[in-house]
Amino acid sequence: MADEPLVLGIETSCDETGVGVVRGTTLLADAIASSVDEHARFGGVVPEVASRAHLEAMVPTIDRALKEAGVSARDLDGIAVTAGPGLAGALLVGVSAAKAYAYALGKPLYGVNHLASHICVDQLEHGALPEPTMALLVSGGHSSLLLSTDITSDVRPMGATIDDAAGEAFDKIARVLNLGFPGGPVIDRYAKEGDPAAIAFPRGLTGPRDAAYDFSFSGLKTAVARWIEAKRAAGEEVPVRDVAASFQEAVVDVLTRKAVRACKDQGVDHLMIGGGVAANSRLRVLAQERCEAAGIRLRVPRPRLCTDNGAMVAALGAEMVSRGRAASDWDLSADSSLPVTDPHVPGTSHAHDHVHEVSKENLYS
Repeated sequence: MADEPLVLGIETSCDETGVGVVRGTTLLADAIASSVDEHARFGGVVPEVASRAHLEAMVPTIDRALKEAGVSARDLDGIAVTAGPGLAGALLVGVSAAKAYAYALGKPLYGVNHLASHICVDQLEHGALPEPTMALLVSGGHSSLLLSTDITSDVRPMGATIDDAAGEAFDKIARVLNLGFPGGPVIDRYAKEGDPAAIAFPRGLTGPRDAAYDFSFSGLKTAVARWIEAKRAAGEEVPVRDVAASFQEAVVDVLTRKAVRACKDQGVDHLMIGGGVAANSRLRVLAQERCEAAGIRLRVPRPRLCTDNGAMVAALGAEMVSRGRAASDWDLSADSSLPVTDPHVPGTSHAHDHVHEVSKENLYS
């Protein structure tokens, strides 16, 4: 296989239908169809709505990505798809579409891990990942510290959230403040005009006996909500900007502190931050300050590549192809709880070693 394989990636783990096209570590196309507006009135993602939106957006988004990349589907060296973790129904739409395209085109299929993809996407921004790399992934569904020594085969969990993920806490506090959904961007915006030291909100799991690398934001969320309720009960105006800034500071303080500590403890001098919350401006600034002080090199992709997208899946798929990893079998299924220790779901029957009896020309026109 060529050193720079051409791979199409499909991402449908939540509410974004993402399709990316990558040649090696070069991004050619990144097409996204979002259903966030359809979920906004519910204050969160509704799985059934997300699945239906993926189904409707899939083919147009794939066509748009191929057109943007200036390539034909027949030119692809492989098709990668998020096999998990994520919403079961949403994942099934992506996996089914990827299998259909791969079979029709006679191309190898790679079911990959959503979290590992978030790490690998940084290769499209800053080149090959150093091995090892510590990764801090923060989103609406995950807050994790991961050590990657080989992004295609060895990703080790160091720490994770024991309750609310960071992004989930942002959404909930934004709802309490009546700022709408999703909460991350709007709280970031209000926080820029507030005082991060105005209110002393708690920092979860930072005591000497607490788990060094695990996260907890449930207590913080409750403390902020009660503070707001007390102000309203007393008939006082809630200083929204100061609340947003103080809450945000409490979150990013814990995230960066634990990430830098993990790097020091494990002797790793590279930290990569990914996931939707990695687009937060204060997280980026504080992480840069603390990494520079600790002699750690920080890698953070541009905001568009931090949120869920097909480019990250294509990036990991291209890495699988270039390193000669086994393709997935045709019975690949979605796994909503796929562990990060499985960067991809390999095949066992070598189905891709054989020429399909059906004509690819007839199946895909």
